[in-house]
Amino acid sequence: MVRRRALWSCSLQLAALPSAAGWSGGTPQPFNSSYRRPAEPPPWKGWSGTMEEVEEEEKGDETLQGRQQQPRSSPEKGMDKNPNEEQPSTACNQYPKEAVKKRQNSGRSSGGNDSSRTFRKSFRLDYRLEEDVTKSKRGKDGRFVNPWPTWKSPTLPNVLKWSFMEKDNSNVPRSKQELDKELPVLQPYFVQTPEDAGKTGAGMRVTWLGHATVMVEMDELVFLTDPIFSQRASPIQLLGPKRFRGPPCTVAQLPKIDAVLISHTHYDHLDYNTVASLNERFGSELRWFVPLGLLQWMQRCGCENVIELDWWEENCVPGHDAVTFVFTPSQHWCKRTVTDDNKVLWGSWSVLGPWNRFFFAGDTGYCFAFEQIGKRFGPFDLAAIPIGAYEPRWFMKYQHVDPEEAVRIHIDVQAKKSVAIHWGTFALANEYYLDPPIKLNEALERYGLKKDDFFLLRHGESRNLNTNDRFE
Repeated sequence: MVRRRALWSCSLQLAALPSAAGWSGGTPQPFNSSYRRPAEPPPWKGWSGTMEEVEEEEKGDETLQGRQQQPRSSPEKGMDKNPNEEQPSTACNQYPKEAVKKRQNSGRSSGGNDSSRTFRKSFRLDYRLEEDVTKSKRGKDGRFVNPWPTWKSPTLPNVLKWSFMEKDNSNVPRSKQELDKELPVLQPYFVQTPEDAGKTGAGMRVTWLGHATVMVEMDELVFLTDPIFSQRASPIQLLGPKRFRGPPCTVAQLPKIDAVLISHTHYDHLDYNTVASLNERFGSELRWFVPLGLLQWMQRCGCENVIELDWWEENCVPGHDAVTFVFTPSQHWCKRTVTDDNKVLWGSWSVLGPWNRFFFAGDTGYCFAFEQIGKRFGPFDLAAIPIGAYEPRWFMKYQHVDPEEAVRIHIDVQAKKSVAIHWGTFALANEYYLDPPIKLNEALERYGLKKDDFFLLRHGESRNLNTNDRFE
């Protein structure tokens, strides 16, 4: 098992892909061969003013004139295109903690109906405070780079050392009976009535669907994070990291989903087959919130309603202007093909509603970004934070937090409750497959926190957070 896993990891590196979470082979084609690429998004407009009310004029076809039509190509090839084009400036936005006000939509989109309202509040961070947050950064080659001093890029020699010299202690049993006992997969209970979904009073509901996929119902919205329903985190379903716990449901069994949040492009977080299935079922009614650089790939998958954001930019779901989706920083990297290293940004998500606030950490190493997020948008009623794929630390610590660092993120973002994600589904690192929850509880005890403050869910299990669980 160790030798086979080492050979797989090494083969990924020889293809210039330094993570078991990514893969460079294969080029999946769009699921619909008759797909017609949507029109280019209108140019993004910068923010203006500070705490001032602005009126948005609806733009018609004239905003699309003069835009060059891109040739059709496969999604994976689209990740490999040159990003060295002039990018719109980044906007930083600050929100009062007592309420989330109506605001102007920003970001690059593939749909024209960014909102159902004409007037919104526009909040622009005062120039004197811009040093309080860290903006995304590009290198001389135009690719994104981590601005954190805690970051160190993985190298091929280190990957080879990890693959061949380090012992794999994951020891995932092959017995389904043993796995069912240790990590049961439950049939989720979903509210199928659209008008009832997401309406849980002032509370919220979270369902863990495995790995980094959670379904959140809050403030009259239902959304998914980094959905993957495939058996393998790979462009092909014959090779690559395989689930040892299957998804608790199918895309067809999901209730109506209003939005999907994508944190980065690794195959265990951005799954082509799942994207195609969700798009086939929900079409343009489903809004995709994605990192800067991913818009064209999503369009080539057939997705029409896509919003592409830089760090600290925000947008909303049409008809739900009261809930703000903000793309916030993390410490990670992106790669799907041999030469597309970091052409797409990575990050976390902060969802700010009138009743609840939710934070999704995505995939990340520990850095001071989370303290910035907590100061800007905290406190959060619920955070989804990764606790797995962290051994050996000398190699993994820059890209994956361990359970103790996950607790520190919980504290930094000022989360009242957190749910553990990114464990118990794929064997992506060397720790024993049941160690993450054990180490998490040990860390909680050291920090004087209760188990219920940072809780675990079984696959398919849900938890309701009622009004008594909220910050006042």
